Amino acid sequence: MEAILPGGVGVTCLSMGADEVTAFLNHLVGERHVAAATQNQALAALLFLYKEVLAQPLPWLENIEHARRPVKKPTMLTRAETQSLLARLQGTKWLMASLLYGAGLRLRECLTLRVKDVDFGYRQILVRDGKGGKDRVTMLPGPLVGPLQAHLVRAKALHDQDIADGCGDVELPDAISRKYPRAPYEWGWKFVFPSYKRSADPRTGVIRRHHVYENYLIRGVKNAARAAGITKHVSCHTLRHSFATHLLENGYDIRTVQELLGHSDVSTTMIYTHVLNKGGRGVRSPLEAPARLPGDPVAAS
Repeated sequence: MEAILPGGVGVTCLSMGADEVTAFLNHLVGERHVAAATQNQALAALLFLYKEVLAQPLPWLENIEHARRPVKKPTMLTRAETQSLLARLQGTKWLMASLLYGAGLRLRECLTLRVKDVDFGYRQILVRDGKGGKDRVTMLPGPLVGPLQAHLVRAKALHDQDIADGCGDVELPDAISRKYPRAPYEWGWKFVFPSYKRSADPRTGVIRRHHVYENYLIRGVKNAARAAGITKHVSCHTLRHSFATHLLENGYDIRTVQELLGHSDVSTTMIYTHVLNKGGRGVRSPLEAPARLPGDPVAAS
């Protein structure tokens, strides 16, 4: 196996050590100007190659010039843009996108949402195993109660048909299926947004109905943003950013927004507070009011 180092020098991987790997990783940053994620991916691939394939684990790599992750402000939509985007979605895509915006769900949290975790009585959603393995509670928006209940009636019909056909179980987290053998067949454990087709589990070969694939909503949101004429870079996560931004604009406490989003540290939530630096709450542009020259009379308030 041969590799080409910066400068065009070809050497075999067996003759390359920590110094050569360090030089290559620094080359990615210094000359190729790759992103931090790209450098980390290259490092992980090299570590796997040496440890698992060549059986020569590399020592701790010193003197690596790490690429810095840029601090970026999140993209969010105005209220008018959000409504315009949602208006161009229909059916299940509209319902899922409305939950991302109306409840602040991440895409994965929406996809893996279970029937038992939607509480219509208290109008809340229990998010299980969110980012960082944490559970949290967020609201169930009132305008979505009726459409979500109607959607679950259709999903229950799929569940009943699967049970009748002998393939009505569902994938469960951890070892719940061993502790409760009947749980995979119970309605409460089913995904709120099941796939329209059954598929074989790649690990076990069991035929079952999984949740819809993420591209189902990702493509739907992108197409809706394009149809709405939104020039911003819009993704499913943009709806979650907009959820937090609009709550702060409505005057809700940042700690409340932090809990709804499931952030461990309030400093993460504070990336949305730039919306407060507008109008009378913050700095105004000099274009919004003419500058007062020395000696000019002060207008009476």
